[in-house]
Amino acid sequence: MRPNILWLVSEDNNSWLGCYGDPLARTPNLDALGRKGVIYRNATSTASVCAPSRYAFLTGMHAESNAPAQHMRATAHLPAAIPTYPQLMRNAGYYCTNNEKTDYNCDVDVDAIWDESSQSAHWRGRAKGQPFMAVFNSLTTHERFTFKPTPGAVEPDQINLPGYLPDRPGIRENFASYHNLMEKMDAEFGARLAELEADGLAEDTIVFYYGDNGGTMPRSKHYPWREGFEVPLIVYVPPKWRHLSPVGMGTEVATPVSLLDLAPTVLSLAGLDVPKTMQGKAFLGARTEDPREFTFGARDRVDERDGLVRVAMTERWHYMRTYTPHRPYWPEMAYAWRMAGYQDWDAAWRAGELDSVQSAFFEAQPYEALYDMSADPDQLVNLADDPAYAQELARCRDALDRQMLAIRDNGFIPEGSPLEGWQNTRSNAKYPLGDIMALARRAASRDPDAAGYFLAAMDHANEVVRYWAAIGLLLAEHRSPAADARLASAMRSDSSVHVRLVAAEALTPTDLRGEAIGVLSQLTGPDQIQAVRLGALNALTFVAGAKDPGVADTAAAAEQADDLQIRNAGRFLRQSIAGTYNPHQPVFDLQYFLKNLPKE
Repeated sequence: MRPNILWLVSEDNNSWLGCYGDPLARTPNLDALGRKGVIYRNATSTASVCAPSRYAFLTGMHAESNAPAQHMRATAHLPAAIPTYPQLMRNAGYYCTNNEKTDYNCDVDVDAIWDESSQSAHWRGRAKGQPFMAVFNSLTTHERFTFKPTPGAVEPDQINLPGYLPDRPGIRENFASYHNLMEKMDAEFGARLAELEADGLAEDTIVFYYGDNGGTMPRSKHYPWREGFEVPLIVYVPPKWRHLSPVGMGTEVATPVSLLDLAPTVLSLAGLDVPKTMQGKAFLGARTEDPREFTFGARDRVDERDGLVRVAMTERWHYMRTYTPHRPYWPEMAYAWRMAGYQDWDAAWRAGELDSVQSAFFEAQPYEALYDMSADPDQLVNLADDPAYAQELARCRDALDRQMLAIRDNGFIPEGSPLEGWQNTRSNAKYPLGDIMALARRAASRDPDAAGYFLAAMDHANEVVRYWAAIGLLLAEHRSPAADARLASAMRSDSSVHVRLVAAEALTPTDLRGEAIGVLSQLTGPDQIQAVRLGALNALTFVAGAKDPGVADTAAAAEQADDLQIRNAGRFLRQSIAGTYNPHQPVFDLQYFLKNLPKE
């Protein structure tokens, strides 16, 4: 006999629950589950946005191990060699249902891995006596429901804002609304737990509640601070199956747990072997593994905005490494900026009304950041340059390096490159990851002694090496005439369009500006793949002005593209160079979105 397993999954929320100590929370059902179960105080997602995170708990594998799964709204190929947990559970006789969200960021056949995945999927469809694995997703707390106020018991004047946000009406309204959405979500899951009791299954079922990624308030979802990754996680194991839990019910666990660990954990609870492709650690069941010290997160392209950030987290420390420091966390991300809080924050920045802490979001990213979560939970003070924390910084650096090598992190591969994918990147022959990481480190940290190193690497046979060499030259404070000449050659004739794009951006401050702007404009065209078009639009957003010939026409053409993200990026670029951008008038193309609704 095997236990039933029930997953209750909420969207886009941090631990805004009474059982986690939130004084404004009205979450009686989940609080009751927490009192009788186990509360995991330091649970984190692997990505700060839903689709890469959901890939990870479907496969037990970091999305960045199988590019382009780490990018938001991408479709990675999932080879047969990477099994999913519902497939393995079904093979063992479980009835597996999903109600209803998938959003797995890969080409997995949903009908092949689930017995049923629909709005009506339920454990009640199983055969008599058959164990079940049932997933219920609540969309109630999804980001989009913050785009208008949600009235309820929590009012804006009750909110205690974090130090990185200014005190503005829209921000307070978003926080209050989200508390009220949490109350609604709690009631939904309370009804689901009541169904379990009514069916006489409560004592045979292990219940998990968790959020799919961090919260949706400004500077959380989409971004690499702790709020983007921190999620609630509660597990209740009934007495019949208590031997499968290494900790007692009614307790709290402070050691880190990753949502990556969910897939191997349910397999362990079912007494099944965990496949070698799974990178998580079972924290319950017959095959429980040693606790973690670190969890890890990634932030890559989100919607129309590019970037590459990796994160290492412990109970106390939050370490961020940005490989694209030439991109600030801002500019406007069209979908998120439908939220009043982002609009108010952006408007206050443009009006010069923010202090240095509140304006940091709109400025250049540091290569490294280290925050002490025990003393600075809002992550306001970057300790990376403080000699007193050099030992801790080195420990986090080393942990992240080892993690990236172990999972064969694909994030350095430009999106759309034929090299992307799990099968292509297993060996150093095609993907010399250690060498690429060393090159990217010297580029992103703006190593002043690396100019010759970057110039030599521009002639490497591997596209990814040339790409990061070009970024190194782009970020260099000073370049030699030889470096500019090599960039010009790459811009005109490199076999990789991604290298051409970076080289063109790098040359915009030189005498070749006109040609470089022309190349970037050409790369926004419909003959290029989406990733290249977005990359070129992002580059133009940072380097082009109203006087650059043709850029306004390029932006206007992008606005008409048959792609929501390109349309949004084009509209922002056009308004920015024209000086007409207003954060209270979001550029998100809502009409196009409603006509072409993607899965969310």
